[in-house]
Amino acid sequence: MRYIIREATENDFPAILSLINELAEFEKAPEKVTNTLDQMVNEKDLFGCFVAETDDKEIIGMAIYFFAYFTWVGKSLYLDDIYVKSSFRKNRVGSALLKRVFEVAGRENCKRIRWQVLKWNENAIQMYRKSGAEIDNEWLNCSFDARGIADFIRKN
Repeated sequence: MRYIIREATENDFPAILSLINELAEFEKAPEKVTNTLDQMVNEKDLFGCFVAETDDKEIIGMAIYFFAYFTWVGKSLYLDDIYVKSSFRKNRVGSALLKRVFEVAGRENCKRIRWQVLKWNENAIQMYRKSGAEIDNEWLNCSFDARGIADFIRKN
């Protein structure tokens, strides 16, 4: 199977949003997706994205990232999501997307790349370990959604 990895454009946003929804289904949390095409367009300067595209122009995977600042090391890149359609896995598409993200981090002189993986996603964990990633079992995620943010502000 042949494919290319390229930077996403605004024209790719519908396909990317479709992949985001597919990822949410895979992660058993479809109700958590509140992002929209309009929101992606309005916030396009806040994230970078690579897509994997077949010869017949089907987008089969994506890697979405943004820059962050971690107090211990400084400028970093956060890989928010990497996803490949299930029928295209095992073709090194995920590895190719990951490589492009690492190239950005290197070019941008990032001191760290960080991302998350679900404990039950053994295929992804194997791919990340194979690539040399350290998987930390010590830290827990803390987050608030938009409603939680508003509630916190109101209560405090």
